[in-house]
Amino acid sequence: MSLFQIDAGTEWRGGQRQSLFLAKELKRRGLPFFFIVQPESPLHQKAREAELPVLPFKMRNEFDLPAIVRLAWAMKRKKCVLAHFHDAHSVAVGSAAASLAKVPFRIITRRVDFPLKKNYFSRRKYQKNVDAIIAISEGVKKVLVEGGVEPENIEVIRSGIDFSSFEEDSLGLTSKNYLRREFSFGVDDYLVGIVAHLADHKGHQYLIRATKILKQQSPEIKTIIVGQGPLSMELNRQAKELDVEDIVFFLGFREDIPKILTSLDLFVLSSYLEGMGSSILDAMACRLPVVATKVGGIPEVVIHGETGLLVPPRNPTALARAILKLYNNKDLASRLGQKGYELVHRKFSAEAMADKVVRLYEKIGLRKWIRIHEKA
Repeated sequence: MSLFQIDAGTEWRGGQRQSLFLAKELKRRGLPFFFIVQPESPLHQKAREAELPVLPFKMRNEFDLPAIVRLAWAMKRKKCVLAHFHDAHSVAVGSAAASLAKVPFRIITRRVDFPLKKNYFSRRKYQKNVDAIIAISEGVKKVLVEGGVEPENIEVIRSGIDFSSFEEDSLGLTSKNYLRREFSFGVDDYLVGIVAHLADHKGHQYLIRATKILKQQSPEIKTIIVGQGPLSMELNRQAKELDVEDIVFFLGFREDIPKILTSLDLFVLSSYLEGMGSSILDAMACRLPVVATKVGGIPEVVIHGETGLLVPPRNPTALARAILKLYNNKDLASRLGQKGYELVHRKFSAEAMADKVVRLYEKIGLRKWIRIHEKA
């Protein structure tokens, strides 16, 4: 018998990284599972590198009937006893396949705090034939309950990170100057960075407006934007129109995130919708002070005045003011960075996340099966 972990993501974003962390932990614990991913996606590549038991399945959309049939056949053949769906497309395709294959247990992870769509089919995915829904924050749980999901069916399990990527041995001794060498920044330049998909809800447009304010007061502050997405051209245009293109640097998609974070002076997340913001956890693992918006699950990680500063969403003036506060108060910035580092090491490891997921599997009926397997 086996578990099926299903992630239909075609990009490499926070959700795919979390499902990969979980799959690695399941392998380490010796639990039999299969990792269903999009063929030749970044997640597929990284899963192969980690020597995980991967089954690539092309899932074109939520109504991909051939994918549903093929996946149902695989579930029967591999004796799937639990299917865990990690994104919206995998919920639709995977749920239909699980019904055909008569898979006894089904779990959904919800990572975003977007309101559930009002149409019947969207809501049904989260209300019918689901044993549990994992919300990555209390903020996400709140939105699910408002959307009609029963609170007792929701388990809050926060995202985790692999700290080994941020250890000095992995980063190298010169990582602090990594970006400064690449872009010839001066010793007085202050690097403020965001790592996020270039999508509207991430609020990059408000950060760029805040950069306009910062330029007028402290032009040595530079804004580093890491990520790709549909708003790339629009954000570049905005930077030119606001005359900040000389201090805003678009780096696109990068694989060297730990080194980039280590070379920043401050991390910012400007979202107006956010499930939690796993990039904040990465920044805190690097002891970076954080300025973020008070939305979704962010306040569960960024505790105002203790592990970072919180500002209202869609407010460039407040964002600029908070950045300037930490720029002008290095002691406060250092203290917030250290407290954030201590928090993520205490509560947000990938191991802790996986442990809670496995306990949830046990809770909904797999306890006996898992114990039998562990004794075998």
